[in-house]
Amino acid sequence: MRAERRFVALLALVLGLAACTTSPPLRGTGDLGVVVERAEDSILIVDTTERQAIGRVAGLGDLSHASVVFSRDGRYAFVFGRDGGLSKVDLLTGEIAARVVQAGNSIGGAISQDGRIVAVANYEPGGVRFFRSDDLSPVAEVPSTYGADGARSKVVGIEEIADNRFVFALYDADAIWTVGLEDGAAPEVERFAGVGKLPYDALLTPDGHHYIAGLFGEDGLVVLDLWDEGAAPRRILDGYGKGEEPLPVYKMPHLEGWSVAGDRLYLPAIGRHELLVVDRATFREIDRIPVHSQPVFAIARPDGRQVWVNFAHPDNDVIQVIDVPSGEIVEELRPGPGVLHMEFTPKGEAVWISVRDANRIDIVDTETFETVGSLEAEAPSGIFFTARAHRLGY
Repeated sequence: MRAERRFVALLALVLGLAACTTSPPLRGTGDLGVVVERAEDSILIVDTTERQAIGRVAGLGDLSHASVVFSRDGRYAFVFGRDGGLSKVDLLTGEIAARVVQAGNSIGGAISQDGRIVAVANYEPGGVRFFRSDDLSPVAEVPSTYGADGARSKVVGIEEIADNRFVFALYDADAIWTVGLEDGAAPEVERFAGVGKLPYDALLTPDGHHYIAGLFGEDGLVVLDLWDEGAAPRRILDGYGKGEEPLPVYKMPHLEGWSVAGDRLYLPAIGRHELLVVDRATFREIDRIPVHSQPVFAIARPDGRQVWVNFAHPDNDVIQVIDVPSGEIVEELRPGPGVLHMEFTPKGEAVWISVRDANRIDIVDTETFETVGSLEAEAPSGIFFTARAHRLGY
């Protein structure tokens, strides 16, 4: 009997040790992030300190134009798929915590200031749907109806703003709306019409003060002052092409990748080989920087000292680095074909670069411009680090 008890105790110890060895290691989430594998239904979970992938999560649907936001604690990634899928991924266990296919075609989303609500912007059907972040149960829907026939517009450029509100643009309706959500109450919608032709994407300044939307159908942009309740959207940079014949647009710039560096904005000019430099206080153009080709992302290093620029096809094998004080291009890199996205580590000592057509992520030191690491990934596109959880508009 005594021998049997010893055997049972030993067996329990062995099983306990086995369970410990299969449990995820204890770790924080501050240096984690995800890489979207564009051609697959998966994301890589990465550690930016160790510069390595620590897991892969599949079953996330169509990720051909996926974006990601994070919970306040940085543990969960909310992945917005092009097929209308919204997935909540646990970065510590590498598992899908919840998933819902909420529309036919979606283009991104945002998470509320307090982290309770996830909003999804939809192309089909047009509008925004809101879900609880804990279990992805539905909360509300705001259809993007406009015009006499009640058509629905595609929704783009959605961002979270102060007081747990959201702001977004209606591509087909030439409008910007804001939505506020209170527990148990119907969404409060404020509508601004006639903002300009085909607003296609937008950015929020880091302080949450201004929402700036690009206009695909016009030569200019529109800005909304979110601190002034009586303010209406106003046009800025009208006619920045100055009547010149526009070039073919191979890929639309992404406004969330536009830069705010100190007192200046760095904005890709649609269809042009230029960055526009804009005074942040007046929104007037103060300079232009000729660049390699049509810029897609122009992303500022966290300290604002540099702006890194990538380009549209067929010139998408190049990155140029602009020194902000001088306005000069100080480095040109050629990581390989299909450079789609860049993401800085939280304090900016390195930048991670997705090189889609080489199935690779490069990690580059932002002072020496040397490649200090590399990871394999299947057609990588968007790179998102958990530091975004603590920034408005990300």
